Amino acid sequence: MSGAALGLEIVFVFFLALFLLHRYGDFKKQHRLVIIATLLAWYLCFLIVFILPLDVSTTIYNRCKLAVNSSPAESNGSYVTLAPSKQKCFKPWSYIPDGIMPIFWRVVYWTSQFLTWILLPFMQSYARSGGFSITGKIKTALIENAIYYGTYLLIFGAFLIYVAVNPNFNLQWNQLQTIGIAAANTWGLFLLVLLLGYGLVEIPRSHWNGAKRGYLLMKTYFKAAKLMTEKADAEENLEDIMEEVRKVSESIKYNHPLRKCVDTILKKCPTEYQERMGRNMDDYEDFDERQNSYPSEKSLAKLHKQVIYSVQRHRRTQVQWQILLEQAFYLEDVAKNESSATRQFVHTFHSQEPENKIIQYFYTPTVEWYWECLLRPWFYRVLAIVLATFSVIVVWSECTFFSTKPVLSLFAVFIQLAEKTYNYIYIEMACFLTIFFLSICVYSTVFRIRVFNYYYLASHHQTDAYSLLFSGMLFCRLTPPLCLNFLGLTHMDATISHKNTQPTAYTSIMGSMRVLSFIADGFYIYYPMLVVILCIATYFSLGTRCLNLLGFQQFMGDSEMTSDLIDEGKELIRREKRKRQRQEEGENRRREWKERYGNRDDSTRSRAVHTDQKESSFSETNANRPLSKYTRSNGRTERDRIELLQDAEPLDFNADSVNDDPLELDSGR
Repeated sequence: MSGAALGLEIVFVFFLALFLLHRYGDFKKQHRLVIIATLLAWYLCFLIVFILPLDVSTTIYNRCKLAVNSSPAESNGSYVTLAPSKQKCFKPWSYIPDGIMPIFWRVVYWTSQFLTWILLPFMQSYARSGGFSITGKIKTALIENAIYYGTYLLIFGAFLIYVAVNPNFNLQWNQLQTIGIAAANTWGLFLLVLLLGYGLVEIPRSHWNGAKRGYLLMKTYFKAAKLMTEKADAEENLEDIMEEVRKVSESIKYNHPLRKCVDTILKKCPTEYQERMGRNMDDYEDFDERQNSYPSEKSLAKLHKQVIYSVQRHRRTQVQWQILLEQAFYLEDVAKNESSATRQFVHTFHSQEPENKIIQYFYTPTVEWYWECLLRPWFYRVLAIVLATFSVIVVWSECTFFSTKPVLSLFAVFIQLAEKTYNYIYIEMACFLTIFFLSICVYSTVFRIRVFNYYYLASHHQTDAYSLLFSGMLFCRLTPPLCLNFLGLTHMDATISHKNTQPTAYTSIMGSMRVLSFIADGFYIYYPMLVVILCIATYFSLGTRCLNLLGFQQFMGDSEMTSDLIDEGKELIRREKRKRQRQEEGENRRREWKERYGNRDDSTRSRAVHTDQKESSFSETNANRPLSKYTRSNGRTERDRIELLQDAEPLDFNADSVNDDPLELDSGR
């Protein structure tokens, strides 16, 4: 069992990352390199979160083993024992042999840093580029990232020059490496606290509000009104872009050198627009002699980029609208079935997708009624209370984890109590729940935030390549400082505990932060306290109110604009519901007609087919008899037609003037 736990978690985390990426990405339409890069970034970040508890339990066992093997005189030397030296150490079930974890963390960490700082930004520009060749896309990506990469190189070069000139500094390669890691973790910690402060409040509140009767339905109406506006905007934008494509397609004919670029743009357009803009192959134009203005390749690349973006946005809004309609219909059914006397859940519309027979057998209408109308609100309330308790513990520990005597961080208290009895299962479970809750608060915020239309993670395979790559960048930058924060909360980081104990394998690859004392003793300790201010601001919805004042409509119960949007969304849902009912009634009438008159129509159709077969066989036998009789005359007629066509003179469409007078035509002949 030494390495079995590590192997199982590696496989489990891979399928977890693959499942989430399949939910948000589209494996069929998106580029393979985008899928692979995003999957690798998500996988490495999730892997760090799941493997770190094993590193903690292994480190505690190594400390105990070192304390037992050392004498009392040696115990005050390089390492300080945390337990009596006479106590026997028990090897944890998930023990990882020495030498594996440092190599594992080094590969995972530096691979994630290479992805987030070099590869993923380049792939973002490559994915958004409108170039028509790989070389053109690479060139565009390099130009767009020149400022991005140049800024970091300039800062790093200035720092190296300062260190080389100043005689007081004698930095080695390991210290430079530590400074680079500290800079990356500082940037990640700055963003981590912002996202964590939002998630610690919003996640428990969203579950508590989900238990309120009618709250989710009102919020769905509000979303419907906003989504309809976005949907109409996306359709209008697509129409404008398609009009530009049509003009370009009509101006650049098939003999133009840039026609291949136009064909590439047309392939990205929806099918109905491709049928309208079918190119005219019969119209040949000598573009070299005519003084027409044609668009350049650069302008076509810009148009190509706009087409990709507009089509993706239009498709996403269409899918989201259908999903929101199903959600609204279901919530209306829940509100209607709450007062049902039969205690059986009745759906207004049948599910369009076939349901699993096993689920239908256990999840009966009666079970569904009890869950949706009785148990689910109470379950959400209990879950919200548990999550709120975890949030309070996290906020308290973030403000007091720097105190070692006495130990005020509750997570450190739990780990140290379990460390005295060497209960490794409890240690791993406590570490896993702690870092898992922190990850949920941070990662869920990444999935929820939306930066206009440039970054937006949409489920049901509607996330574009740019947003997927951007999420991979955020995960790779947030995960290392998140793990360091977790180790600080549990006092497993020597920089926080101020003890000369054996560090974990994860902190060993980070190096000693004592090189930058103002970061180790200042920023890492006092900056996380700002999470209290962010939690208070989130609780009173200060960010939501500011966005509402700036014109970005947000769901607020005491706002007049929110009430208007709820009424508008309610009317939209009612309209779509009537349309769906008319469609189902029409399908039911056609089904009843087919069931009632289907047999009669089938017998009539088979009788007609049998008669047609007889007539066709009779006509074929009669047609083969006189074929030789009329073969010569038909051949002569065909030769006469060919001679007439050859004698006809071609019309000159390039003539300066065309004479339409029939009298002059006769006289000319």
